[in-house]
Amino acid sequence: MSTATPRLPEGRYGRSSDERADHKLKVLGVVLGAVLLAVVGYFAYYYVVQNKISAEVIAFDTGKDSVKVHLEVRKDAGADGYCTLRSQSADGAEVGRADFRFDGRATRIDRMLTLRTTAPGTTAELLGCHAD
Repeated sequence: MSTATPRLPEGRYGRSSDERADHKLKVLGVVLGAVLLAVVGYFAYYYVVQNKISAEVIAFDTGKDSVKVHLEVRKDAGADGYCTLRSQSADGAEVGRADFRFDGRATRIDRMLTLRTTAPGTTAELLGCHAD
């Protein structure tokens, strides 16, 4: 036979130390979750609102010493800035990089750009766009 451990009467002596620790951990988890959610929300808002220029590579055509890139840029009417493009060779080495400026009142710009390369490039990659 096994010996039963005596239990204290429920509600007579308050919560045990384990219950108090569990409650503190739950409160701490809720507070840290709320802080994390606020930080993620701040950075998401900052990225969406402050990003005044964005672009997308529509197509590209590789050549011996250049890559022709069809770039579509969307920007605020008063925003001026630049986008950075690069090209890599088949082995992954960077063979070309350049910044292209976009000024003016137009909010949508489709442009064919020529990115000069030091060797035959196999890619055209948009690294990012930045407002002045």
